[in-house]
Amino acid sequence: MKIRRLFLLALITVLTFGLVGCGGAGSYSAQFDPPGEGEQIAVMHTSEGDISLRLFPGQAPKAVENFVTHAQNGYYDGLTFHRVMTGFMIQGGDPEGTGTGGESIWGSPFEDEFDDALRNYRGALSMANPAKPDSNGSQFFIVQGGGPIDSATWSQMEQYYPDIAAFDQEVKDNYQSVGGAYWLDGAHTVFGMVFEGMDVVDKIAALDSGEVDEFGTPTGKPSKTITIDSIEIKTY
Repeated sequence: MKIRRLFLLALITVLTFGLVGCGGAGSYSAQFDPPGEGEQIAVMHTSEGDISLRLFPGQAPKAVENFVTHAQNGYYDGLTFHRVMTGFMIQGGDPEGTGTGGESIWGSPFEDEFDDALRNYRGALSMANPAKPDSNGSQFFIVQGGGPIDSATWSQMEQYYPDIAAFDQEVKDNYQSVGGAYWLDGAHTVFGMVFEGMDVVDKIAALDSGEVDEFGTPTGKPSKTITIDSIEIKTY
């Protein structure tokens, strides 16, 4: 189960040149707000440290229910981040540890849930899928991103991905400010956001072994085993 290979061109170009409600309609920055008192959050305890995540049940109810239920049932306990890519993302949630396994709490894939106010910014928690619509299971990824993107590089990326030229200016500004995986918007459901522990995400992403397959495509194989010890669901 791989995130769309379209990320490769964008990833190479970026490296060469250099996230409970999201507010009202038209608010494109509330994703970065910390959770409010009483909100449900997730604390991911990993072998490299803790990652705290704000969840967005208002915008992605099925994705959040799926993740929370799996977490509370211990489904993710002991699983690995089987795919980590420096400057892109860290991916886990597969009991097979290969990227080909896992299932939803309903036993079958569930539909995508897209919201214009939720984007694949650095720190976003999103559903992984096998590059086809409405195919979500148990796998997820956290966008590590490559950091800020200057205006010249963004303009070049608009040539490769014309759809991003239509992004609201606030969205463009956010991506240029914090980085992320903008080419995945509209393809992978965003249902959470890291509010503490991005240093841990960076540490995990840095464990990319650099391995490539026979076609020269990065595999994302980590240089050591990275485990998800448990995911704690709690009230903020």
